[in-house]
Amino acid sequence: MAGYFITFEGPEGAGKTTILGILQDELSKKGYDVVSTREPGGIDIAEQIRSVILDKKNTKMDSRTEALLYAASRRQHLVEKVIPALEAGKIVLCDRFIDSSLAYQGYGRNLGIDEVLSINEFAINGLMPSLTLFFDIDPEKGLTRIGKNDEREVNRLDLENISFHQKVYKGYLLVAERFKNRFQKINADNPLELVTKEALEIIESHIRK
Repeated sequence: MAGYFITFEGPEGAGKTTILGILQDELSKKGYDVVSTREPGGIDIAEQIRSVILDKKNTKMDSRTEALLYAASRRQHLVEKVIPALEAGKIVLCDRFIDSSLAYQGYGRNLGIDEVLSINEFAINGLMPSLTLFFDIDPEKGLTRIGKNDEREVNRLDLENISFHQKVYKGYLLVAERFKNRFQKINADNPLELVTKEALEIIESHIRK
């Protein structure tokens, strides 16, 4: 495809959503045609699935159900939004993608990274990001940030205990090593301006290749 599919990953509170918004503005100012989106969500059907997954009332949700819902949302999002944008030659910046499922459900929920990868391979039909920015922060620091941000939505995953988030973080490190050809790690504990500058440099270098 003619465009670039770039995903943003990291533990809760890593700041990736804020940084994605800043980078969209910066890249647009430089003349790039940029589309920003998120998972789960990005389009109407996927946002409806998101509301089910993250609803704080749905504490009985089975781990496999959760993984399948993420994959279903992902498929619809790709078909409706991501693939058309890439075919039009645009840069797609996506807040979370398949690696979140591998870290959260595959490792965090003990479903197995390979098992969750398998159901997502069916959903994405070969479309992987060309670049993944991993905003690296200690889970405890990330959750502390969330607690100080009154405007951020608090969802079902935020209610998990710290041991779950630490396990997810370890899962991310395993996934980053497995897909190191596309992963770029950024220290998200640095000041926002520094993190944003590093992320922008990585993206522009990737686009110019």
